[in-house]
Amino acid sequence: MCRTPSITERDPLYARLFTVTGRVQGVWFRDSTRREAQAHGVTGYAVNLANGDVEVLGYGTRDALDHLHAWLRKGPPLAAVTAVTVKTVDFDEPGLASTGFTIR
Repeated sequence: MCRTPSITERDPLYARLFTVTGRVQGVWFRDSTRREAQAHGVTGYAVNLANGDVEVLGYGTRDALDHLHAWLRKGPPLAAVTAVTVKTVDFDEPGLASTGFTIR
């Protein structure tokens, strides 16, 4: 009998920290990011920073995170993204992989 491998057996999971700069607060950026992330199986969070940027921590497959990165460069219709920085980070927040995508 053959069993279907879990996602972690098929595709390695990664964590990436994105910082999105521009007009990204007050334009439904975090909620739109949550919907985009969920559509591609990415868990994590989005949070407004005091300097006007949005920080996004995403946890998922390389392809899913690449898609999220491409989407973050554009954002929702009212946003005006000027830059997105990204770094691969060690995954150190227990339970994040199974908690969905939240807005903080």
